[in-house]
Amino acid sequence: MSDVNETVAANDKPLNFLEEIIEKDIAGGLARIQTRFPPEPNGYLHIGHAKAISVDFGLARKYSGQCNLRFDDTNPVKEDVEYVDSIKDDIRWLGFEWAGEYYASDYFEQLYDWAVELIKKGKAYVDDQSQEEIRVNRGTVTTSGTDSPWRNRSVEENFDLFARMRAGEFPDGARVLRAKIDMAHPNMMMRDPLMYRILHAHHHRTGDRWCIYPMYDYAHGQSDSIEQVTHSMCTLEFDIHRPLYDWFIRELDIFPSHQYEFARLNLTYTLMSKRKLLQLVQEGVVSGWDDPRMPTIVGIRRRGYTAVGLLNFVERVGVAKRDNLIDLGLLEYSVREDLNQKALRRMAVIDPLKVVITNYPAGGQEVIRAVNNPEDPEAGTREVVFTPELYIERSDFMEEPPKKYFRLSPGKEVRLRYGYIIRCDEVVKNREGEVVELRCSYDSESSSGGSSDGRKVKGIIHWVSAIHAKKAEIRLFDRLFVKEDMGSMEEGKEFKDYLNPDSLKVVIGYIEPALEEAGVGEQFQFERMGYFVKDKDSTAHNPVFNRTVTLKDSWAKMASNSLK
Repeated sequence: MSDVNETVAANDKPLNFLEEIIEKDIAGGLARIQTRFPPEPNGYLHIGHAKAISVDFGLARKYSGQCNLRFDDTNPVKEDVEYVDSIKDDIRWLGFEWAGEYYASDYFEQLYDWAVELIKKGKAYVDDQSQEEIRVNRGTVTTSGTDSPWRNRSVEENFDLFARMRAGEFPDGARVLRAKIDMAHPNMMMRDPLMYRILHAHHHRTGDRWCIYPMYDYAHGQSDSIEQVTHSMCTLEFDIHRPLYDWFIRELDIFPSHQYEFARLNLTYTLMSKRKLLQLVQEGVVSGWDDPRMPTIVGIRRRGYTAVGLLNFVERVGVAKRDNLIDLGLLEYSVREDLNQKALRRMAVIDPLKVVITNYPAGGQEVIRAVNNPEDPEAGTREVVFTPELYIERSDFMEEPPKKYFRLSPGKEVRLRYGYIIRCDEVVKNREGEVVELRCSYDSESSSGGSSDGRKVKGIIHWVSAIHAKKAEIRLFDRLFVKEDMGSMEEGKEFKDYLNPDSLKVVIGYIEPALEEAGVGEQFQFERMGYFVKDKDSTAHNPVFNRTVTLKDSWAKMASNSLK
């Protein structure tokens, strides 16, 4: 947790626009800063929410304020305690703690009383129109809406009908409560928006006490006001909601919370629609919300992404006023950068090719010291056993290599990582002509990094002992979608048309024994292969490792320039 809290060090970067607003408010006499993170518990949080969490909690932390966690639980049909628990777990994983835990349902009675107050002021009315009639009569962006035939009901009749709505006298959809604003308003959100709908559904906290539920736009601002939130941050798509947010607060004459909008996080090759992600889960396209290909926080945690890496990524993206598409490579770069500092090194062979060292003493073996992490001297070393039968990566051998190929080939030499120089003397093939074994000889005086005659060898490859290595299931994850901008679909296509058929490849490889005892969630660098994490599906006889990210970093050069 301490690593997470220290992830984004103080720097001399200019203030973002939200920080400028807060510092101006403090200079103007504002005594305290109160923010909130208000998720709806209808699904698992995704990477986009991580940015919102960082903004809401991060600003409160920076300015010695407080941030509440408030669940906007106004739609009992889609909400569940499972999501509540997962959201809290995700926030804590990111390194934040909330000042108070609240629910919109805590305020249902107060929200109802305020609705009655608006009815008495002639600012709200009960409408008997169907949902479709309301939609059609709202008009368009170029044409005014049409008044409901029930818009001018008396205060007494509206009060009576609303009370009967609460008492459960009417079926779902029979009536709604609407704010009475302006059906010709240029902002369609202000055209008599819905405040309450009838919904006979069991709520995860209030049970069956209510059969009418407030709409998000009615409950949100008032909940902020109750908690005396000073800075209510949300993403840009809510900017058109702000006039309504302000209208309710002004008409009720309550604490003047104020909303500010910032750009949401849009990533290449990534879909962040809860509805569509749920569809992938329900249709079995992925194994669940925590499938490592999913952009959910539980998914990327299982894939091995770190909280530090994720928060550093969010810091690099920054807080802007305009939406843009962020390269997924920047996220991978940030995670890779963090793992490079902390992940222990291990050797594993994913696509094995057997090597037999013919001049090594029969039945012999020796212990070699291997570095755990060259970036962290305190990580020390470990023992690996060298034997005359090894596995190397099949990609580290070519029978007919091109020029400047420095790996193993007939008659050529390489150095085994931490070990000896070997030369390929013979290639053994099966009946189909496939290479199944390499017979090599070793230089017995080359273990210290030199050689018997002072010659230098450029190529270094990793290996595992064929006798001591353990089998493991290796899951090679790639991007879930092949389309760069999942926010813009081609005509006639839907999001599932862009699924990557190669987003998961499962292979059986060999790992050095030190990996067998790793705990679930432990992260490693498989030398020359990438970063991996032990998965929860592991058993005593079948360890499973997920690839977090490869070692290849095509984004690094661009990042080093653009982030200066």
